[in-house]
Amino acid sequence: MQRAAAAVLAVQMFTPACGGGNEPTATSAPATSTAAPTDTADGPGVVSGVITFAGTPPPPRPLPMDSDSKCTPLPGAVSERLVVGADGGLQNAFVWVKEGLGARTYAVPATPVMLDQKGCQYLPHVFGVQVGQTIKVTNSDAALHNVHAVPETNREFNFSQPPKVPPVDRVFTQPEIGVPLKCDVHGWMIAYANVVPHPFFAVTGADGRFEVKGLPPGTYTVEVWHETLGTQTQSATVDGKTPATVTAAFKDTPS
Repeated sequence: MQRAAAAVLAVQMFTPACGGGNEPTATSAPATSTAAPTDTADGPGVVSGVITFAGTPPPPRPLPMDSDSKCTPLPGAVSERLVVGADGGLQNAFVWVKEGLGARTYAVPATPVMLDQKGCQYLPHVFGVQVGQTIKVTNSDAALHNVHAVPETNREFNFSQPPKVPPVDRVFTQPEIGVPLKCDVHGWMIAYANVVPHPFFAVTGADGRFEVKGLPPGTYTVEVWHETLGTQTQSATVDGKTPATVTAAFKDTPS
């Protein structure tokens, strides 16, 4: 979770690599709310648990990187659309507090979320970011990439990023879950930004486990989102003494 406060500015953009783009010149990030925060993310409450996949997952699918000789895959690189651990733990599920915080507001973190392009993949594949928080996009590859966000609520952006150029900053100004970020040059490259108005979120690790800290005591609706398996919600009551437990099992890919 990110907990510090700051405002951010977007840096210079580049001409998109494929088919043109919707932001051809340098711009500033859209203005975000300047309302003073009413709370801090240092409450005593904890929500933790494990998210699993019930059933037999499909075998890992290799990524088709042969089309670009400058793409050097990372060791063990496979599609991240469905990653299941040895004990059924579901990786890359986004867990967040959907309801229950009322009118509380939280400071925008000063620390940016880092999104890298390495091995012709986005790292991380799934991430959370607060409304107004900087996403700092870098290209660690020798290959040319472009970063094309396709939101439904926020403003779309699309810029190219050649090797060895400075990072590019972007900001989302509205809450939105599951915003795809893709590379139009390399069709297998995709990441998902989950934009929330507070710092109470987590992404499951390789074992499917997560932990959300700092909640004030109360009863919350916790949502679990996965890019191919959909969403599930549960109620969790936080008393500040014993961690509340949330578990969810996804049984199959929706048709």
